[in-house]
Amino acid sequence: MTSSFVLDCAPFAFNVETSFSYVRDVAKCIYGNRFVESTEFEGYVDYNVSVLNTTGLRRMFKPQARFLSEGQEPFKPLDKSQGYALLEWGLNWVVATHEFSYVIVHSAVLAKGDKAVILPAPSGSGKSTLTAYLSHHGWRLLSDEMALISPATCRVTPFVRPVCLKNNAIELVKAWFPDVYLSPVAPKTHKGDIVHMQPSVYSVSASQEPAEVVGVVFPKYDPSCFLDIYQLDKAACFKGLTHNAFNHNLMGEVGVRTMLDIVEKSACFEIHYNDMNEVSAFLDEVVRGKVDV
Repeated sequence: MTSSFVLDCAPFAFNVETSFSYVRDVAKCIYGNRFVESTEFEGYVDYNVSVLNTTGLRRMFKPQARFLSEGQEPFKPLDKSQGYALLEWGLNWVVATHEFSYVIVHSAVLAKGDKAVILPAPSGSGKSTLTAYLSHHGWRLLSDEMALISPATCRVTPFVRPVCLKNNAIELVKAWFPDVYLSPVAPKTHKGDIVHMQPSVYSVSASQEPAEVVGVVFPKYDPSCFLDIYQLDKAACFKGLTHNAFNHNLMGEVGVRTMLDIVEKSACFEIHYNDMNEVSAFLDEVVRGKVDV
């Protein structure tokens, strides 16, 4: 038996159909009042997606979760215990591959007031752990996964969804924030053990408020470094930013121009760190314009 609900997380609304009750239950806990029964949602649905059980005998003896969107199935079926993680990854895929209203960069985005820093980084850099910490220590989370930049501007639109944490970061975040809701562990995924952390109330309450990008910072966790800061020249920053962009080249001149404007108007750094408070203090200087551009 399937059920459906809407995740109304601006700027998009997703109608989700699922045959797994726990996927529904976790989504309701994480999204709170942004979880709406499909029959009660009165807005416009941008995307329809499903997390469904497999069919045939496998459904009975080894159930697996499948993610589908508009007839497409971008991922191989996963164990049913990974169903919620599959939903969140699927939502990322839908936006990254179908959305051209924004120039999209794979990065975390955090803000103070209306000034934002984007943190592009590959898997394993500690980006999400840093994002989880900062988003509960005075910073507003706009996204853990993607910067949605309005074309021909430096303005980023919030896309507030849970922070994805893996392996050792799970126990670390539990110790930091014992009262914050975490999804059940999705074990042994291709990224290891995975949980999704509910975003802060503050971040959700400000999810309609865009921010201006004033800094591009490439973070890398290094247990041997307290905080090492390297200023990047504009060429190196542009290369790193476009390497993490999803669609700027498909958007033609306006996509490239948007990337150039971000780099030209932002303070650009690479940091190696092991102290979250020092990173927070440095990023605060970035958004206050206290470091050289």
